[in-house]
Amino acid sequence: MRWTSLHKIAISLPLALMAALAVVAINEAGYQRSHAALEALDHTQKARASVTRLLQSMLDAETGLRGYLLSGEESYLEPYDNAITTVHANLDELRGLFLESAQDQGDFAQLAQQVTRKLSEMDLSLNLRRKGQEDAWKFVMSTDVGKQNMDAIRQHARALIERSTARVAHSQAEIGQSLLRSRLGIALVTVIGLLAFHLYLRQTRALQRATEREQEILEQERARLEGLVRERTASLTELANHLQQVREDERGHLARELHDELGALLTAAKLDVARLKSRIGTPAPEVTERLQHLSETLNGVIALKRRIIEDLRPSSLSNLGLTAAIEILAREFSERAGIDVQTSLESVDLPEAAQLTVYRMVQESLTNIGKYASARKVLVTVHRHSSHVAVQIRDDGTGFDAAATARTGHGLAGMRQRVEAAGGRLSVQSSPGEGTVVSASLPLGPADPGPG
Repeated sequence: MRWTSLHKIAISLPLALMAALAVVAINEAGYQRSHAALEALDHTQKARASVTRLLQSMLDAETGLRGYLLSGEESYLEPYDNAITTVHANLDELRGLFLESAQDQGDFAQLAQQVTRKLSEMDLSLNLRRKGQEDAWKFVMSTDVGKQNMDAIRQHARALIERSTARVAHSQAEIGQSLLRSRLGIALVTVIGLLAFHLYLRQTRALQRATEREQEILEQERARLEGLVRERTASLTELANHLQQVREDERGHLARELHDELGALLTAAKLDVARLKSRIGTPAPEVTERLQHLSETLNGVIALKRRIIEDLRPSSLSNLGLTAAIEILAREFSERAGIDVQTSLESVDLPEAAQLTVYRMVQESLTNIGKYASARKVLVTVHRHSSHVAVQIRDDGTGFDAAATARTGHGLAGMRQRVEAAGGRLSVQSSPGEGTVVSASLPLGPADPGPG
C-alpha cells in the first residue's frame, strides 16, 4: 500500500475518534449542567411550596382561633391545633432547605421570628378566652399586633418566594443555554464526523482493492505451496511404502538365512550329540548330565530360532493362510503373556501384501497390549463384508489418551502407514481406564504378489 493512503487513513481515523469523543464530552457536559439546574429547580419548587403551605397553615390557625373566640365552640380548635402542628413541620422543612444560602437564612430567621410572635399572640388570646377574661382577649384582638405580625410574615415569605422565582428563572435559562450549546456542538461534531467518515470510506475502498490484489497473490502462492506439499507428501508416502517393502524383504531374507544356515548348523550339532551318546556307551553320570544339558540347550536354541523366524517372516501365513496364522499368533501370545485371547475369524480373500498388513497389525497390537495395557481379556476379530474386510483388536486394559499418544506413538503411526498403504483406514479408540479398540478397514481386491 502506498504511503499516502496510510497517511490519509492515519488522519481520518483519529479525526473520527476525536469527533466521537467530542460528542460524548459535549453531551456529558450538557447533562451535568442540566442535571444541576434541574436539582436547583426542584429545590426551589420545594422551598416555594413549603413557604406557601406555611402561609396557608398560619391563615388556617388564625381562622380557627377567631371562630373559637367569637363562638366559644371547641370544634373550631381542631383546625387550629392541626394548623399549629403543620406550621412547626413547615418551619423544620424550610430550615433544611435554606441551609446553603446565607441570604435565605436571614429572611427565614426573621420569618420564623414573626411566626413565633404570631403563634404566641394566638396562644395568649386562646388562654384568655378559656379563662373567661372577655375584655382582655377582645383587647388583644382589637389591637394591630396580629395584623402587623401577619404582614411581616407575608413580607418575609414573599421575599423568599421572589428569590426562589429568580432562581427558577436562572435554572431555566441555564437549561436552555446547555441545550443550545449541546445542539451547536453536536451539529459541528456531526459535520466533522461525516467528513472523517467520507475520508474513511474512500481509504477503505482503496484498502479493499489493495487487499484483493494481495489476496490474489496469496491464493496463487497458496496453490503453488499446496501443489508442492502434495508432491512432497506423495513422495514421502512412496518412500515410506518402499522402506516398508524393503524392511519386509530384509526380514524375509534374514528369515531364510536363519532357517537355512543356522538351521543346518543346529541340526548338525544335534546329530553330533547323538553320535557322541551312541559311541560313549555307558558314560559317567557327570558326562550323561552334560550331554543332556547340551541337548536341551540345542533344543532351546532351535525353538528360539523358530520363534525369531516366525516373527521376521511368519511361515504359517504363507503355508496356512491368514486365519490360521492369526490363530497361531493369538495362541502363542496367550501362552507367553498369560492373557485370555479370544478370536472370531472369518476366511477372507485378500492380496498377499494386505494379508501381511493385517498380520503385522494384529502382531503389533498384541505386543503393545502385553507391554502396556495390563489387560485380562483380548478379542481379535476379522470379518468379511461385501466390499471390505474389518479387523478389530479389543482389550479391557488400562487404556490411554489417544489424542496425546497420536503425536508421539511411532508404533501406531507405523501401523497406520501400513494400513493406508494397503488402501485402508485405521482408527484407535481409547481412554484411561476404558480399554482400547484398534480397528482397520481394508478393501477387497485381487491377489497380488507380496513382498519377497
